[in-house]
Amino acid sequence: MKRKQYHIIDHLKFIIPSLIGVILFMSPIKIESGFTIPIAILANWVQEKLADQLSLIMMIIIVITAIFTLLAKVAGKHSLEKTPFFQTLLYTTWFWTIVRVLAAIFAVLVYYQIGPEAIWSENTGAMLLGSLLHVLFSVFLFAGLFLPLLMNFGLMELFGTLMTKIMRPLFKLPGRSSIDALASWIGDGTIGVLMTSKQYEEGYYTKREAAVIGTTFSIVSITFTLVVIKEVDLEHMFIPFYLTVLAAGFVAALIMPRIPPLSKKADTYVTNTTEPVDESLPAGATAFSHGYAKALARAKQETSVLQFIKQGVQNVLDMWMGVAPVVMTFGLIALVIAETTPLFSWLGMPFIPLLELMQVPFAAEASETILIGFADMFLPAIIGSSIDAEITRFIIAALSVTQLIYMSEVGGLLLGSKVPVSFKDLFIVFLLRTLITLPVIVAIAHMLF
Repeated sequence: MKRKQYHIIDHLKFIIPSLIGVILFMSPIKIESGFTIPIAILANWVQEKLADQLSLIMMIIIVITAIFTLLAKVAGKHSLEKTPFFQTLLYTTWFWTIVRVLAAIFAVLVYYQIGPEAIWSENTGAMLLGSLLHVLFSVFLFAGLFLPLLMNFGLMELFGTLMTKIMRPLFKLPGRSSIDALASWIGDGTIGVLMTSKQYEEGYYTKREAAVIGTTFSIVSITFTLVVIKEVDLEHMFIPFYLTVLAAGFVAALIMPRIPPLSKKADTYVTNTTEPVDESLPAGATAFSHGYAKALARAKQETSVLQFIKQGVQNVLDMWMGVAPVVMTFGLIALVIAETTPLFSWLGMPFIPLLELMQVPFAAEASETILIGFADMFLPAIIGSSIDAEITRFIIAALSVTQLIYMSEVGGLLLGSKVPVSFKDLFIVFLLRTLITLPVIVAIAHMLF
């Protein structure tokens, strides 16, 4: 494949949309509270404009999803065969149908503050429907619409070829997954999950690769880590804190793909007819020249603005209707358990001897925060903020970020996406990430304090 086959318009077709995508998703912009990306600024603008309506809007979306899912289930899969997108979105198994119905019930109870206060209190349902789902609505709106700029115009092909020699030996992943990681890191973990799910559906990742990327590289954004470190009153240590998170996350990313349950996932694609992605370089080609040629070939396939808009809108609906109900159901159940029962404190007790062995002050108090992060990543920081020892608060904050899998967002998103992971997989991954990253964080913390 030689570059002389292409005209100037083909080069511009790759460069301009890809550049706009990089600016929107990956260009850090300094604001009062730290750094963010243009997509997040747009999302925040929508949140501010619709602040009083978003809880109602999300409740309506979740209720409509449940109604149409039930109707599709009753009418049968064939009833939607003329619209494959809605057939995939609305016709699900009975398990996911029940999850969506539960989400609708929960959303109504929370919005109208009906039933037990444990369901709609500010630390449970109100936090989900009145805060997190506002964020998901606005992030999904713009991320979904503009995601084709990153995925459809050759950027993945170029980076996939350039990064293969790094991503394969280190993480056993294709080079294109580096874009997922970068978008998550600078932007938001939800964007990483969305990208991974779409790439998997389109046959670019195997089941194993999608599971590894979704649970390992949907990294917490820089912005949110700043919120966590502020909560434990250590914002003056943000740089060493973030470097600690990166170091622990890197160690986890090296180990996790090589051990079960992720290593046991099948290296097969979403359909049996999908051809494996060829990562070899043709004779005489460099990684850049071959990647650039593949990028131009991919961009040349995009010929319709209408198709671009249609795919963007489908992305948005897929996230709003496919993911929001899962986050509402699993997130609420996990938060209610965390708030109303001592379950997570009991589960944390086996960590007391380990923390004492590592010479972590207030080991008993710290142990209560270790597993509660599975419900929501912010809970450990809230609970740990009252502990007197700075080193312990530092460890709790760093661990909560590197655990990565929390049901109120990333965990719920992964379950609602097409990424092939189960609830059991997510809990095991969460535990393994905890055991792998905790010693790294504690070792660095002892050097810092």
